[in-house]
Amino acid sequence: MARTITFNELRKIKDQLPSGSMKKIADKLKLDEETVRNYFGGTNFDKGQTVGVHFEQGPGGGIVKFDDSTILEMALEMIEC
Repeated sequence: MARTITFNELRKIKDQLPSGSMKKIADKLKLDEETVRNYFGGTNFDKGQTVGVHFEQGPGGGIVKFDDSTILEMALEMIEC
């Protein structure tokens, strides 16, 4: 599902995740952990990739558009638990 939020909102979600969440998401989706980190604004493209996320400069840190919000939805579920 496509979704758009601000970069600051994305960082806030990332900062609220419990320790080990990136690895749990990566394992469940069979992705490299760095790919999940890059989804949240990381830039380690030697080990990870980008997956359907687009960053645009602007107020509030800019906006982030997701072609597929699966990783974001999993993160939000982890925060709500």
